[in-house]
Amino acid sequence: MFNFTSLLGAQSKSSASQSLLELDGGVKVLIDVGWDEAFDIDKLKELERQVPTLSIILLTHATPAHIAAFAHCCKHFPLFTRIPIYATTPVISLGRTLLQDLYASTPLASTIIPTSSLSETSYSHAPSLSYREGPQLLLQPPTAEEIATYFSLIHPLKYSQPHQPLPSPFSPPLNGLTITAYSAGHTLGGTIWHIQHGLESIVYAVDWNQARENVLAGAAWLGGAGAGGAEVIEQLRKPTALVCSSRGAERVALPGGRKKRDELLLDMVKTTVAKGGTVLIPTDSSARVLELAYLLEHAWRTELSHTDEPSVLKTAKLYLASKNIGATMRYARSMLEWMDESIVKEFEADGGGGTESKQNRGSNQQNVGKDGQTSNKSTGPFDFKYLRLLERKSQVDRILNAANEGDGQRPGQVIVASDTSLTWGFSKDVFHRIASDSRNLVVLTERIGSTETGVVLNGGALGCVLWDWWEERRDGVAMESGSDGENLELVYGGGREIQIKTALRMPLEGSEVYIYQQYLATQRQLQNTLQSNNQGTLISSADAIDDSSSASSSSSEESDSERQGKALNISTTMAHSNRNKLNLTNEDLGINVLLRGKGAYDYDVRGKRGRERMFPAVVRRVRGDEFGELIRPEEYLRAEERDEVEGQDAATGEMKIGSENFVGKKRKWNDLGIQDRLGRRNGSVARHSLNGMNKRRLGEAGRILNGTNNGLAVTVRDSLEALEDAESSDDDLDDEPPISGPSKVAFATETLRCNLKIAFVDFAGLHDSRSLRMLVPLIQPRKLILVGGTRDETLVLAEDCRKLLAARAGSTTEAGTVDVFTPIIGRTVDASVDTNAWVVKLSEPLVRRLHWQKVKGLGVVHVIGRLATLSVDDNQSRAQEGSSSKKRKIIKDEQESPMPEDPQPAIQQGPKVTPTLDVIPASMAAATRSVAQPIHVGDLRLADLRKLLQGSGHAAEFRGEGTLLIDGLIAVRKTGTGRIEVEACGGLAMRTSYLRGRGSEGAFYAVKKKIYEGLAVVAGG
Repeated sequence: MFNFTSLLGAQSKSSASQSLLELDGGVKVLIDVGWDEAFDIDKLKELERQVPTLSIILLTHATPAHIAAFAHCCKHFPLFTRIPIYATTPVISLGRTLLQDLYASTPLASTIIPTSSLSETSYSHAPSLSYREGPQLLLQPPTAEEIATYFSLIHPLKYSQPHQPLPSPFSPPLNGLTITAYSAGHTLGGTIWHIQHGLESIVYAVDWNQARENVLAGAAWLGGAGAGGAEVIEQLRKPTALVCSSRGAERVALPGGRKKRDELLLDMVKTTVAKGGTVLIPTDSSARVLELAYLLEHAWRTELSHTDEPSVLKTAKLYLASKNIGATMRYARSMLEWMDESIVKEFEADGGGGTESKQNRGSNQQNVGKDGQTSNKSTGPFDFKYLRLLERKSQVDRILNAANEGDGQRPGQVIVASDTSLTWGFSKDVFHRIASDSRNLVVLTERIGSTETGVVLNGGALGCVLWDWWEERRDGVAMESGSDGENLELVYGGGREIQIKTALRMPLEGSEVYIYQQYLATQRQLQNTLQSNNQGTLISSADAIDDSSSASSSSSEESDSERQGKALNISTTMAHSNRNKLNLTNEDLGINVLLRGKGAYDYDVRGKRGRERMFPAVVRRVRGDEFGELIRPEEYLRAEERDEVEGQDAATGEMKIGSENFVGKKRKWNDLGIQDRLGRRNGSVARHSLNGMNKRRLGEAGRILNGTNNGLAVTVRDSLEALEDAESSDDDLDDEPPISGPSKVAFATETLRCNLKIAFVDFAGLHDSRSLRMLVPLIQPRKLILVGGTRDETLVLAEDCRKLLAARAGSTTEAGTVDVFTPIIGRTVDASVDTNAWVVKLSEPLVRRLHWQKVKGLGVVHVIGRLATLSVDDNQSRAQEGSSSKKRKIIKDEQESPMPEDPQPAIQQGPKVTPTLDVIPASMAAATRSVAQPIHVGDLRLADLRKLLQGSGHAAEFRGEGTLLIDGLIAVRKTGTGRIEVEACGGLAMRTSYLRGRGSEGAFYAVKKKIYEGLAVVAGG
């Protein structure tokens, strides 16, 4: 059985993705916990209802469309953290930085408390608020430390690594469920999941890219980038069901491919910066940003390495703005093995990838040779020389203010900022500053569908409005000439006005605090009621630091409906952390006043019930298994996995009082910590000699020396940028400090006049229509489920796939033999494999002749026999004999009291019979013997064969890809189709002596015997 339900992303303009797979035995697999920029909590209600029945969770990409709701579910859905979660290492690392950036950039990510959850009693007691005009209160967002803890719970997997996951405590047995991750392209660590369960072989492929890019290799359909395979690999071929995204079905790739795409973007950048304009490139802050950062950095390196040729990029500035971009790039440097082979070769060619180069937080150091020329020595793929990283809003404002100063020709600049939709992140801030200047350009990198965010008053998100303008082209197109002579289409903004609402986080005031306290008190009361009735333990993060998921094991024995009902109750009782920051009264605290109240040593329990009558001692259960106490992964994180700043306690996430970064401590320019940081950042002695010069004189000196001495000009420029970074470090407090405690959201409206130009270059890294129509027939799925696209894209692709698959199968019917499903959100489709099963009974002589073989815990046997005379089932015979006397009595009564004649005679149904399979007689055995070849059942891994042979005294080692060399003379290869080839290599005399040596059977046959031990040989005759 296989049922598929799309929770989000089917036939929708929103890119959010959530899919639920229900397998035989009640096993439920959730794939992705995506969200869109609306951050609507109502879209997660169905997911919340399904949480108590989930077995495992799989994550595919580190993008908001696939992982944005992960931290919200971990914090506000009590049972979510108890479910095993699996993803690749890049998805875990980049997803962590993405969500930390998301929650630090917009208050809407915290989600607004629904008005229905606020008690009407609270409004009635509030003096100045009514029920319908209440404040938009926010849930408490997860901190950066909490997000890091949530991602440490994810189990990392490698590509092509079959894994049998452990079920959740409230899940039925998985019965041999196996998951395998394959490369999907599109993002670093992006995954195509293969799920094997019983007869079901499911391939889940949403948002993949077959084309090879600068940083990422292609999808693993044909063996990966550079494999050159003509057929889909065996593991992904002929699945019983293929879940594929229809997003991009109408997308047509550029004729020149990736090279043409890169040239088109660089031509637009050069055209704009030559006029002194600013180029804004919005992108995500974790996955696709790596492709853009690599392309632009290496374009600057190439242009500036040719010192004799003039280039507009030599004076242009390049920036990358995101609140957590430093950690993202640090993770990228440590995961080069997940990238394309060209990246690894570049890293090896640079002698280890820039161990001496700076770890960039803003400055652009270059290595200067004796001849004054810059060199690329010790610079890895992601050790940036020209790309400056900006992590604070004050830094972004400073570079924009510097660009607007002066009346003469200003240098151009390129800013790559988060996010793609321009709803949150630095891309929205930069757009506000550059929208009025016609010299500026915004380059959209993805097709942005309209969403109901409410951020832009005249419809959709800001990125959606710009996309609509680019498609309309109402005010004309500016035609610029590119490097190859082709025209570049830059759409005019035309001075159109746009009203934008910006979400602001505000502290609660007056009666709003009272409403929030009443909300918390109500949730705590419901929580206490559940705890007093022994319906599971729900420990808030404010009550204990242990895992809140330590519920009683008896909950796993309850039915699905009972668990779902309990989850709905528990989810509404989720109290916020940071309760101690509220001025709660003793009445609000209840019995907890003994733990949290100061000077409270007694509590009146007269007239109380349940939990109010007992001391509030929280039993901190220690989770363990048969091997002992479970290990907490967050206690063993590596140094590069800790995103905390210096001076922050790794265990508690709190600032140390004596540390340099203690909140509230003003840092000065002459502090030792600032100088040390600048010394590490620059690595240049020239900074100390030029420290006394002001920025204006330093800039003039750099312009004068630019044409005479390149090496000295580089030193002056580095010193100027060092001073700018020092000022930005000194102005850390310029950014608004985060509001601690309860808060609300308020909206500020701003009207912008858009005179800038709009362009589009497709950097989404998704499959196009050609890839879909080529690969789907090669995969040959029995069932095809299309999700992840708009309604038009899905229906058009479904019709094309029906025709292509029918032609592939040789069917003359229009619909073909393959079922193509196009579900909508919330509708379940039955995509079970079509099987025909018959029940037969084996005779005792036949059972005694069977020879069972074990293959990975399964029994395999070859059966040949003949159907004997049909016999009545024994149980039915006994039932018929037991009821024969009753039937005679009923018939006798009917004869004595005749009934009116029935116009339709009754149909007599005979008893159900079961065919019996018996041994073939000796006279028929010769005539019925099969001439088929023996069949090998199972999948032998070369790594397992290597261990078996080494244990038998053979020398076995891997030589090349997919070749195992044994004793230097026998080569065992495994082809892409799963076929195993054994070949004896070396000279003829050596092979003859080797085959005849080592025992009677010979070592060659000993190797074949070990291979057969790992497989089940089913005889053909």
